[in-house]
Amino acid sequence: MTNKDKLIEMLTLQQKLNDETNGEGWENGYTKQNRLINWRRCIYMELAELVDSFNWKHWKDINIAPDWENVKIEVVDIWHFILSLALEEYKLAHKGNIEDIANYILETQHFADFENEQQIVHDEDIFMIINTIEHFIKDTLDGEKFNKLIDDFLEVALQCGLNIDILYKFYIAKNVLNQFRQDHGYKDGTYIKSWNGKEDNIVMLEILEDKLLNSKELYHELKQNYPA
Repeated sequence: MTNKDKLIEMLTLQQKLNDETNGEGWENGYTKQNRLINWRRCIYMELAELVDSFNWKHWKDINIAPDWENVKIEVVDIWHFILSLALEEYKLAHKGNIEDIANYILETQHFADFENEQQIVHDEDIFMIINTIEHFIKDTLDGEKFNKLIDDFLEVALQCGLNIDILYKFYIAKNVLNQFRQDHGYKDGTYIKSWNGKEDNIVMLEILEDKLLNSKELYHELKQNYPA
């Protein structure tokens, strides 16, 4: 599978998830329940959660190391919203289709580095990473277009130790989890996010540690573990 194929698959899955969750035509800014959609707000709120994944507080837990696996999950959550913003922007501006978005990403400033082996990250890098995240937040709040935000995203992802292969693996897994959440009451508030004392993200990571699964198999494993 080429990197272009991976990007196209992720974009296609994101379109499908958004269509099913929000209703077709969500690109116009509203869900089928007439709720306002603001992808930039989604992005900067997830970026704030990413900052909180690091031990940035000078007054509390100063010796706790970052949970780098959880950092990867937070980065992938941001990627869902970056893809959604791209799909919205390209449709509304008549800029092209999913393949055109994938081609653009392939040609961006940081993607060549993103195709390489993952960077080694160190606990002492966290304040450099936080500075990059805060720059990303500023660009998001300033209303920068997708072309600027994708550069910001790739820079953050690289600094957090991801490359295209890791992003793809975790995106597919998180997409399955998001679909599972929607199927089990996430939107109406009945979904159980803590599974026997562990957040569902953590349960998913533990399942992936033990087995190499496709999307259908992972969905089945989540169903088996869900505390319904």
